[in-house]
Amino acid sequence: MKILVVGANGQIGKQVVQLLRENSEYSVRAFLRSEQQVQQLTHLGIEAVIGNLEGTVEEIAETMNGCDAVIFTAGSGGHTGADKTLLIDLDGAVKVMEAAEKVGATRFIMVSALQAHNRNNWNEKIKPYYVAKHYADRTLIQSNLNYTIIRPGGLLNEPGTGKVTIGENLDRGFISREDVAKTIVTVLNN
Repeated sequence: MKILVVGANGQIGKQVVQLLRENSEYSVRAFLRSEQQVQQLTHLGIEAVIGNLEGTVEEIAETMNGCDAVIFTAGSGGHTGADKTLLIDLDGAVKVMEAAEKVGATRFIMVSALQAHNRNNWNEKIKPYYVAKHYADRTLIQSNLNYTIIRPGGLLNEPGTGKVTIGENLDRGFISREDVAKTIVTVLNN
């Protein structure tokens, strides 16, 4: 299975790329923002392409030709402001979904946010982020893609425990980025 990892230079994306690379069942292509990032990964023997989530659906589709699945781990980052959050976390995600349908990719994994589906539980300090994740998730649900939405709690940079809780309405909690990455790879074929 050929997989495009969007956000492959992020903290979760890097770990997903490494896990996929270690499994002979998968072939990975990293979707990155800069030539420098591409060079770093190609130096390690990883196929990498420059992509722009603010580009057109057609431009994004060109980066995923031949891919069977897409993993969306990208995000605008916590310090970019509401405008970038909407452009990357919402519109960028939707364009990646449209591109996936256009090229015939059938599997889509979305990294969202805990309680993104429940407006009553949104953190007011990062409300634009929740709005973006909420509507990106809804668009994915309404698409023709076979999808899984992963809504992790607070992300930690600690070693994984290998224990995750899966459910629709979980209380706030924390999870290591390593465990999120392993969960993504585990659900890929489900």
